[in-house]
Amino acid sequence: LIGKLERSHKSGKPLIVKLGCDPSTPDLHIGHGVVLRKMRHFQDLGHQAVLVIGDFTGMIGDPSGRNKTRPQLTLEDVKKNAKTYIEQAKVILDVDKLKVVYNSTWLDAMQFSDVVKLASKYTVARMLERDDFTKRFKAEIPISIHEFLYPLAQGMDSVELKADIELGGTDQK
Repeated sequence: LIGKLERSHKSGKPLIVKLGCDPSTPDLHIGHGVVLRKMRHFQDLGHQAVLVIGDFTGMIGDPSGRNKTRPQLTLEDVKKNAKTYIEQAKVILDVDKLKVVYNSTWLDAMQFSDVVKLASKYTVARMLERDDFTKRFKAEIPISIHEFLYPLAQGMDSVELKADIELGGTDQK
């Protein structure tokens, strides 16, 4: 991080700082406040803040910290939940300097062959290194294949945006 900040300062090129929020409910929670505040710090330093509304990933459901598969939401449910996110985020963020994107823009455009190609770069063993999946696997609690696609979809958000920094959890490592 320090190296990226130094290169940005030296070159005058702002970093792209990404935060993804899946609208699985209509409200951001207190945990979002912490990362939104950090994003604001980056905005105040002149970097490009990008809020990713995970309308596509929200339909899958984030498996992080879950001991069972989340119920899948419809695109209609997710879009309805997302309506309030920007309004809530602007309490902390400078919305005039904020870029807001919806990850369905690029994830919906992927063909199944693109998904297979992406999935071929990872192994089940690597996915099971995630603490949430490890616990469920050891406890013989089912893990659906679509849950393995969730972190790949999140990774595609960063690739699409050419993000320099990702705020949030460590589940995308």
